[in-house]
Amino acid sequence: MIARYAILSPALIAGLVVAGLFVLIVIGYLSQLVEKNKLEKARMRADLSDRIRRCATLSRSFPGQLMTPPLKLLLTRLELYLCERLQPLDRTNPSLPARIDELRNAAVQGEEIRIENPPKQILSEASAKEARLQLEDLHALIVWAAKQGQLETEAAKRWLSNVQHMLVMLHVDYFNNQARAALQQSNPHKARLAYERGIQYLRKQKEQDKYQPHLKQLEAGYKHANQLEQTQRQPTLEQPNELAEGLKNFEDDDDWKINNIY
Repeated sequence: MIARYAILSPALIAGLVVAGLFVLIVIGYLSQLVEKNKLEKARMRADLSDRIRRCATLSRSFPGQLMTPPLKLLLTRLELYLCERLQPLDRTNPSLPARIDELRNAAVQGEEIRIENPPKQILSEASAKEARLQLEDLHALIVWAAKQGQLETEAAKRWLSNVQHMLVMLHVDYFNNQARAALQQSNPHKARLAYERGIQYLRKQKEQDKYQPHLKQLEAGYKHANQLEQTQRQPTLEQPNELAEGLKNFEDDDDWKINNIY
């Protein structure tokens, strides 16, 4: 019996060692899963928080001339969806429940939702760039919402088409404003260049029929600025040029000589 136990003891020990190693491996694997889960939740929390911030910023500061009730409602519903997804991951955030209630109350208004966005004059290249970046943000949010199933594919396509249209109108507004400002500064040359850039931009668009009224407006502005520039370049009788001044001085000299002779 003693010999038998002596023979089994090494096998038992080996089994215990293997079992111990297995337990350690399982514990390590479970620890990795827990850590991975924590990292994934942190990543999702950061991603959702960033999208919420972008939604809120667009809803609040999007140019008033481009903001419409359907767009305001879209941004409100999307932000609400994001906040509701964030809430289980960020239960300690005290402002989140209040924001969710605020968004729900706004969303139930439908297209009667209030719009308080003031219009923004797109006069400088910096302001045009800022508005363009906002449109790019809106484009990215719409694509993300479609991928998440929050927005149907056909609706997403319509919205993306609207974003492209808003981008075109942004450029038209920018070129018109630049030209008007130049005319107010009595600089028809700069105004003509602004109208010319606007005309070239519209002629590159695919939907030409859609932008014909805006193209005609820019062409009329270009013609007017060009006429002003040509008029400005021509010398007037009230403002004689250097040649006229020289001839006048020459005539005065001749009169002096004649008077001396007589």
